[in-house]
Amino acid sequence: MTTAVSEDRETLSGVVRRCRDAQRRWQDEPVRSRLRPIKTLRSLLVAECDRLCEAIDRDIGKPAGEALGEVLNVADACRFLQREAASLLRPKRVPRGSRPLWLFGQRDTVHRRPRGVVGIIGTWNYPILLNGVQMAQALAAGNAIIWKPSEVAPATADVLFDLFVRAGFPEGLLHKMPATRAGGAMLVEADIDHLVFTGGVEVGRQIATRLGQRLISSTMELSGNDALFVLPDADLELATAAAWFGFTLNRGQTCVAVRRAFVHRSLYPQFTQALEPLTSAAGPLRLAMASQARQAQQLVDDAVGKGGRVLGTTRDGAPRHEAEFRPTIVVDAHAEMDLFREASFAPLMAVLPYDDLEDALRADAACPYGLGASVFTRQPARVEELARRLRTGFVTVNDVIAPTAHPATPFGGLGHSGWGVTQGAEGLLEMTVPQVVSVRGGTFRPHYDLGAGKTADNEGLVRALLQMGHGRSFWQRWRGFWQVWRAIRKK
Repeated sequence: MTTAVSEDRETLSGVVRRCRDAQRRWQDEPVRSRLRPIKTLRSLLVAECDRLCEAIDRDIGKPAGEALGEVLNVADACRFLQREAASLLRPKRVPRGSRPLWLFGQRDTVHRRPRGVVGIIGTWNYPILLNGVQMAQALAAGNAIIWKPSEVAPATADVLFDLFVRAGFPEGLLHKMPATRAGGAMLVEADIDHLVFTGGVEVGRQIATRLGQRLISSTMELSGNDALFVLPDADLELATAAAWFGFTLNRGQTCVAVRRAFVHRSLYPQFTQALEPLTSAAGPLRLAMASQARQAQQLVDDAVGKGGRVLGTTRDGAPRHEAEFRPTIVVDAHAEMDLFREASFAPLMAVLPYDDLEDALRADAACPYGLGASVFTRQPARVEELARRLRTGFVTVNDVIAPTAHPATPFGGLGHSGWGVTQGAEGLLEMTVPQVVSVRGGTFRPHYDLGAGKTADNEGLVRALLQMGHGRSFWQRWRGFWQVWRAIRKK
């Protein structure tokens, strides 16, 4: 076993070297040339969508309607890159008006340089959308990629990677590792320049620790425990429909799923009554892993033991499969329950009544995750103040989940939900590093006299510059200007 791992690492080292050679040539291509394969990929997504749907059904049993939604989102992201990447990655001249007086004659330009070789450890719950967008953005920014797909969705990874290869990216620029659990650990140890990880918080913490020791940057897309706030003036029918959709979509295997619903007490009875027949009629759903179902049941047991109540008719009989879990709503919940602090990946939601929004916000703040939140109200303008108090990467008003897939907006979280973003302009720039090129004209360099061994005293000149640029009165600034002018003439 040790020998096999060693041989795999040696092979991966060779892959990294080839990717790095290809990346050096790729970054020299004009951005619009780098976008041609993105355009081809967009067309291939349409032509091969059935292959992708069949593969994702074999892997995780996702229905075609949801799978096609992922394909659509990646195609939208490709179109965004075609339209915006050249402008976003173009060198930006720093305005002269922002230049300090003591840098007179200097011209600065900020360039966006690719990171180099980007490692991507992919996820399985949205294996087309999340992996596809991250790879497309990394490549458009001028990087090479080494992708370790999830072992839970290997068939989908094979088809998606085939489309990227057929899109026409240069030989050696992208590499897919085997979809094994051990592959992620090897990629973390490889000679990469940046890593994008999508997954759970515990694994993310281990990866971040190791990358930090090696001083390698990362983007961490981790778990969530999203809150839904139903304000007193909310459209109750819309809010209950959103809640049900929000915690059952993809069988609850969504990082931005609705996990905690804070409902004003005036609407609480109607809210729970509207959801009760849905939970009573819902059958068990097959999850990707049995550990998800076990953890969700532990959270339910903890909540019930602390005074919560499972909404709907209780059904007898054990699940037909150890990975099954019935959509479950815990009502009369409170912030001391584990499900308010832990992430889960199952169709599970807690509902908590509140009288004062301040109480709801305090209870929400006890949760260490900060991925997304949603607010339902008939007065969206009121949400501006509320959103400032929510430490989340995304706030949706009168909707859940779907707006986070907008190709022009960044997606990322705070706290235990990770750092960095993917998607949108910010996600594209995340795949680059800024480099400033500064050009100075003339020969006036008063700061050289501050070097070791110099006898000139520049204290007077620095004082004059300080007065000239930042003096409170006009006359103070004028005196500073006159002193600077005299110093320049003397030089």
